[in-house]
Amino acid sequence: MNGADALLSTLVANEVTACFANPGTSEMQFVAALDRNPNMRPVLCQFEGVATGAADGYGRMAGKPACTLLHLGPGYGNGVANLHNARRAFTPIVNVIGDHATYHRQYDAPLNSDIATLVKPNSLWARSADSPDTVASLAAEAVAASYGPPGGPVSLILPADSAWLPAEGEPVIAQKAMRPAPAASTVEAAARAIKAAKNPVILIGGQACLAAGLKEAARLQATGVTIYSDTFIARTSRGAGAFAPKRMQYFGEMALAELEGVDLMVYAGTAMPVAFFAYPNRPSVLVPEGCETLTLAQRSEDAVAGLAALADALGAPKAGPVQSLALPDAAPTGKLTAYAVGASIARHMPEGAIVCDDSVTSGAGVAAAAVTARPHEVLALTGGAIGAGLPLAIGAAVAAPDSKVLSLNGDGAAMYTIQALWTMARENLDITVVVFANYTYRILNIEMQRTGAGDAGPQARKLLDLGDPKIDFVALAEGLGLPAVRCETAEAFEAAIAAAMAQRGPMFIEAAI
Repeated sequence: MNGADALLSTLVANEVTACFANPGTSEMQFVAALDRNPNMRPVLCQFEGVATGAADGYGRMAGKPACTLLHLGPGYGNGVANLHNARRAFTPIVNVIGDHATYHRQYDAPLNSDIATLVKPNSLWARSADSPDTVASLAAEAVAASYGPPGGPVSLILPADSAWLPAEGEPVIAQKAMRPAPAASTVEAAARAIKAAKNPVILIGGQACLAAGLKEAARLQATGVTIYSDTFIARTSRGAGAFAPKRMQYFGEMALAELEGVDLMVYAGTAMPVAFFAYPNRPSVLVPEGCETLTLAQRSEDAVAGLAALADALGAPKAGPVQSLALPDAAPTGKLTAYAVGASIARHMPEGAIVCDDSVTSGAGVAAAAVTARPHEVLALTGGAIGAGLPLAIGAAVAAPDSKVLSLNGDGAAMYTIQALWTMARENLDITVVVFANYTYRILNIEMQRTGAGDAGPQARKLLDLGDPKIDFVALAEGLGLPAVRCETAEAFEAAIAAAMAQRGPMFIEAAI
């Protein structure tokens, strides 16, 4: 056994059994060790941002970490954007980052970098295994740290000599921390405050937005307390049978207008809401003036237990309101819009599907119809770094192979990680990709107005327009191994999504809206 074997055996012993990888020379011992441990599933990604985003999607669905295998500092750097999203989603991920042999670092070879500094902002825990005898114990520490709570990416740096030198010992089992329930006094204080308030709301996020949390939140809604969710949620249940809380609006002034008159805001599994960006003469904090705030459950605590205890304290019924199944009766016709796309998706998306949403301005069209569609899960863009929708779908499909996965993407967002299509084809994953092609960064056109920068002139439009030349998404998808179709009418999209939902395997649909 060498250090790479010790690492793999410890990861597998701790149920880390998927590895999304883009390896190089310094990781060859790990690659070779995969042949000696078939319980680890290796998935090759042709860009590190795909590997890290896939690990994020896997962790959100599996509730446990995958590992990534990244090539030194530059390889990690290529994956940072989706690790930022994973950190904001509190997704457990174990990044294994190869490094030069310990004795080779001093020579500052071309790929040498300060990996420890590079990984720090997006790692809950980071260590370098500078001896093969520390690899197993540090791997177990890494796994435990990734769970938090509330969880997130960690980074284990593996020098090449620590991987190839002999290592002794059995796999080490991680000691994972448990989420504590909120203190009884905290629950009692929240109940008293809600009873005294005229217009209380509860803002839920993170763990509270999973199925069990929504069930308890619905009970609270039944007592007359309005429930809001964070704007962007790592994972939530949606559709028939699920409770649908209000969603904190993206634009700050709209959120504050909707919250006008609220005199108490209680946080469960989340924290104080703030505007996504700062704007001239507009507030950053999305709490109405004079509104009292208190925390029922920190992100590190068991928000589901907190919501259940609060519901009991308020005498809530055993069950609250949920959505009924209501599918669009007729297939949409005529011009293809985001809302026509949403109606067709709602009509044909099967129960248990997983939606990975990076559709930016087009997403509202799908969400409007999907709220009463068949029960499904939604993984959202949590950190604002677009390019997550395709990689998230890979990870979700690996974690839940019996579920249909639907990846929704803006055209600009899709181009960040278009290499993901190749991995979908290679692994024959049951993913249907929809790209909304409007040939512009539409959200940036909106934000340019909101920041007071004015209308885009001919020079500015060069940085906002995606139509010169138009991207041939069908050719791209086919070149990367996926069957693909372009839809320009509602009728064409209806036929394409119906066919995609009725078959297994990857499919690409360009929706020219």
